[in-house]
Formats: sequence, structure tokens, C-alpha cells
Amino acid sequence: MNVSIPCLLLALGGKCLLNWALLLSQKKRRVCRSFLGVLGVSLALVDTVLTLTLAALHVQADGRLLGLRLTRHHVCLLAQIAGQVYGTLQWPVAVLGLLDRYVALSGRCTSTTTTTYTTSRVGEVVPALLVTALLWYAATLYVFLLSDFRPVLGEEPPYQLHQCWVFHSSQGLQVGTLVVLAVACALVYSHTESGRTAGCRGSQPPRDPPRETDAGDVSRRDIVRQALTTLLRTWAPFLVLLAVLLLSPVRIPGYLSLNVPWLCFLNSVLTAVILSASCPASRRAQGLAAFPLDSFCDWRVGSATGDMTSSNPQTSFTVADKKGSFPDRCTAS
Repeated sequence: MNVSIPCLLLALGGKCLLNWALLLSQKKRRVCRSFLGVLGVSLALVDTVLTLTLAALHVQADGRLLGLRLTRHHVCLLAQIAGQVYGTLQWPVAVLGLLDRYVALSGRCTSTTTTTYTTSRVGEVVPALLVTALLWYAATLYVFLLSDFRPVLGEEPPYQLHQCWVFHSSQGLQVGTLVVLAVACALVYSHTESGRTAGCRGSQPPRDPPRETDAGDVSRRDIVRQALTTLLRTWAPFLVLLAVLLLSPVRIPGYLSLNVPWLCFLNSVLTAVILSASCPASRRAQGLAAFPLDSFCDWRVGSATGDMTSSNPQTSFTVADKKGSFPDRCTAS
């Protein structure tokens, strides 16, 4: 699709401002402790350099730098290359982000002290930096050497070029669709269990509350429901916007498809997936209370005895607040 160069620059400028606003609003100690956080910082830097470069080329229109003739055609070329690179990164970022969350959260679920976490900060940041640099390099090489990317440039003189052809990201569309479907399936999964539990409660006599040692026996549906509630309390508007964009005929240009808000949302979704799928409730209560996992959703939990509670109970991922607070489950009489 054709986009005017001023609109392209305006969109990139707004993207840069939003990227840096979200990064600066988060605590520094949280941003660079995950792969997606490091990638977000690098993406903000790349977007800033790209925007300034395209703006300079547009203003200059036709000039020379180090013996190379640079025109407005290079604005379109760089925007198309950036869109292709960002689109190529979508699936690798999702997969690597999931692996990063699994490794980090599985270690924290089995940890009972904060000593290991404090002493391993450098060990967390350095691998993320290396993986991020390698990912940018591999994506760029793929676009130039292995993909079927062919730039689409106009034949107008530089001073008469006012529009650029830009590609949309099919990979971003696929990842976004998968996320929306996953959340929808989780909603159905937890809702059907809630209805079944309510029906059973109405037909069975009340039972004794579970003991404190039952913390590890919370059903998987209860865990999914709690994780989903925590996620939606923060990201419901973003999720609705994503669903509307996916259903509408409008396609997001490739150079806008990868951004810091999307990475923050993806980090929260992947955290919810790992906590729901592989982190036992009893371990969560012991090992996650002191660890900030997300700058937007508070996933810290309280123990069954109430001695370890979240600093933000309104948005926390709570396994149990006190003795006897676990949801009852239906069993055959």
C-alpha cells in the first residue's frame, strides 16, 4: 500500500515517543532482566536512528554522503527493509521470549531465597544482550540473502517523490491471531469450569475448607482463571484493540508491527502461560513473592498461611489469601 512520506515519518516519530515513554516509565531494574526487555531497548534505539535518518533524507531530498548519492528513494527503501526485518523477527521473538520466561520462571518457582536471584543479575543480562544482537544480525541477513524481498521504488525524480510503497507484516498477523485465540480458549476453559463448579456447589452439601497443605492441589483451571484475571485487568483494552485490528481490513505496516507496547504485552502473556502451565502453586507461593516478573502485571502471590502477600493485592496473581480460601471443586459423591 502507498503511504505519504510525511505520514510515514509522523507514524515512526509517534512510535519512537511511545517506545521511550513505556521504557522510561518502567523501573530500570526490571527492563533489562529479560530477553524481551533488552530487545525492547534495542528496538527503541533502532527506531530512533531510523526515524532521524529518514527525516534527514526527506529534508535533503537529493544529496551526497561519502560519495554516495542519497535521495528520497532511499526513504522508501529503508522503510521497506525495516518492515521486512521487523516482520521476520515476529516468530523468533515469540519463541525465544517463551523460552526465556520458562527458564526464568522455572528457576524462581523452585527457589526459596532471593540470594540466587540477586547474584545472577549479570548472568541474566549478558545472555539476553548476546541473543538480541544475534537475532538482529540473523534477521537482517535473512532479509537480504534468503528471503524473496524485492524493493518497490517509484520512478519519479527525488523532488517529486511524495509516497512510498510499504509492506504489511503477515508474521505479525499470525502471532497476534495466535495470542487472541489462546486468550479466548483460556476464557472458555475457565468459564466452563466455573459453570460446572457452580452447579455442583448447588447440588452438594458444604464441605470442610481445605487444609493449608492443600496449596499444591489447586486445580489447573483455578490457576488458569487467576492468571487470566491478572492479565486482563491490565491488558484488556490492548487485547480488544488487537482483536479489532485483526478483524478489520486495515493492515499494519511492517515498520510499525514490532514495537515496545507489543513486546510488553507479549511478555505478560508468556508469563501467564508459563505460570499456568509449569509452575506448581506451592512453589509459586514460596519462590515468587519477592521477584518482580513484569512491570505491568503483579504476579506475586501470597502463601496459604498469609505470611507472604503481594504488595498490590488488587492486581496480584493470588493462589490463596488465607486458610480455606481455595475454590471448592466438584467431586463425585
